[in-house]
Amino acid sequence: MSWFESFVLGLVQGLTEFLPISSSAHLRLTAAFAGWHDPGAAFTAITQIGTEAAVLIYFRKDIARILSAWFRSLTDRAMRGDHDAQMGWLVIVGSIPIGVLGLTLKDQIEGPFRDLRLIATTLIVMGVVLGVADRLAARDEAGGRHRVVKERKTLKDLGVKDGLIYGFCQAMALIPGVSRSGATISGGLLMGYNRESAARYSFLLAIPAVLASGAYELKDVGEGHVSWGPTIFATLVAFFVGYAVIAWFMKFITTKSFMPFVIYRIVLGILLFALIGMGVLSPHAGESAG
Repeated sequence: MSWFESFVLGLVQGLTEFLPISSSAHLRLTAAFAGWHDPGAAFTAITQIGTEAAVLIYFRKDIARILSAWFRSLTDRAMRGDHDAQMGWLVIVGSIPIGVLGLTLKDQIEGPFRDLRLIATTLIVMGVVLGVADRLAARDEAGGRHRVVKERKTLKDLGVKDGLIYGFCQAMALIPGVSRSGATISGGLLMGYNRESAARYSFLLAIPAVLASGAYELKDVGEGHVSWGPTIFATLVAFFVGYAVIAWFMKFITTKSFMPFVIYRIVLGILLFALIGMGVLSPHAGESAG
């Protein structure tokens, strides 16, 4: 992998990680369209550490408060009813599905799941799901002539059941094209949470999964065409770009609809199917070399 490739892929990772359009799919597609080797699951997981570092900094006050309350709750029974302490446990509970499935499906994640036809399918299907979830949330928020405005749930309403559902939604993002934020935010909206709460828990829930996945994949750097230098460079690029994107996105979702992302996903998925069907793009482009 050249330094230019690593810069472009780091930029793509930073731009797409927090948007509900799938960063892993865009890394795969960027390489395929450019005629580069598939960067692979290891490169993807490690560059996500860069964007996750942006989450740690952006939500540093929330994270520090949650960690403090959680550690105190281990020895202080009175703290166990504290919302922040409970959030610590809920992040752990919600991380179980992706941890188990990530290890179980490792071979599929690195192989069959990277087929561009599967990515096109998940882009379209999850785009529709996100669109439905967004419309339901908008209807509750706006009310209507014959409907009153319906108050949606916040993170204070989050329990173990909803935390596990969030966790299974996050685990779906093991398939490129699903999108970690897209799946968890959609799940949250369908469960009745407001946009900000759905996005905030989505980003907090991703922290242990992304850091663990990145650490696990460190052993594979240097194998094949991906070396340490370009990988670290791409991770740094992803961090700086990702921080700017997450700051913008958290402001965007408080007032705007997810429909632009829905339309983008569906159009991109259809375009992929068309290019593959016409023989312009191979569904396995770059895989053998990568």
